[in-house]
Amino acid sequence: MSGNSFGTLYCVTSFGESHGPAYGGVVDGCPPGLALNNEDLQKELDRRKPGSSRHVTQRRETDTVEILSGVYEGRTTGSAIGFLIRNEDQRSKDYSAIADKFRPGHADYTYWQKYGVRDPRGGGRASARETVVRVAAGAIAKKWLKERYGIVIRGYLAQLGSRKLKFESWDAVEKNPFFAPDAAIIPELEKFMDELRERGDSCGARVNVVAQGVPVGWGEPVYGRLDADLAAAMMSINAVKGVEIGAGFAAIEQKGSEHGDEMTPEGFLSNNNGGVLGGISTGQDVTVSIALKPTSSIRLPRRTINTRGEATSIETTGRHDPCVGIRATPIAEAMLACVLIDHALRHRAQCADVTPPTVVKGPKIN
Repeated sequence: MSGNSFGTLYCVTSFGESHGPAYGGVVDGCPPGLALNNEDLQKELDRRKPGSSRHVTQRRETDTVEILSGVYEGRTTGSAIGFLIRNEDQRSKDYSAIADKFRPGHADYTYWQKYGVRDPRGGGRASARETVVRVAAGAIAKKWLKERYGIVIRGYLAQLGSRKLKFESWDAVEKNPFFAPDAAIIPELEKFMDELRERGDSCGARVNVVAQGVPVGWGEPVYGRLDADLAAAMMSINAVKGVEIGAGFAAIEQKGSEHGDEMTPEGFLSNNNGGVLGGISTGQDVTVSIALKPTSSIRLPRRTINTRGEATSIETTGRHDPCVGIRATPIAEAMLACVLIDHALRHRAQCADVTPPTVVKGPKIN
């Protein structure tokens, strides 16, 4: 199986399956000299780990990470950073009844047709648990971007099912299991999730991520566009079916007179383009929104076929997130960080000695 790596200069490779012994990753290209230890990765992994509330899968994983290489005396050496995260709470028997059936909406059928073999335990390589590697790699990227450029990357839940959330403040986001930016709506979200779980169904979600402090000039204007790489990175996350940069699909209804972000000597007057123009960062906030589909593994009976092509039905038991979007915020943040550090290094390699001829005081509105 190919396709287990992403990035150009900051390259991330992952390995492992949902019910295998462990997940692991290799980050190649992290600059030397960054202070780094297990805790830097662990605090991000703890934000996405399962079993954190009754609204997510009750699989109990500590997601304890161990850095194996690339760090000496507390600082990165410039060599490959290898790390390992052990699986501790697999229940493979939960999948024995559906080992020869394909879950509608899941990758079971396409894996089987492509490779002629698949690991049915928890989805194998297609499991959302693979995102632990992305979050760990993103933690390294986040720290370097913050220390080197002052970039802050944050995200929040913008919609749960049909419920759209108002953005009230960043302060609320880390104080609830939904990463919701409005503390007042938490009881309503909990009631909705309790009812959904009792019905054995699932729902989708929308997550917004923002990078503040990104310098102007990152990205290439044709094939290495910053927004194109962001879209590809976000679409590679399990269950993501849509990506918007800036205004996204709302641009369809906008006029050119309102969508184009006007400029003044003090900065831009709006940010409909999400901090990217012509594939290159503008110096404004980089804003990305992702749409995650409903979880495919549900208890309700669904029509399907088995590995022999025969009609049958399927009910998925076991431990699953009724909404994968609830834990997706740290994952989206990680992918944004990995793309940004990659473009930072690419820009530094070609244009580090370029002095921008036009000085703008800074973005007026983000």
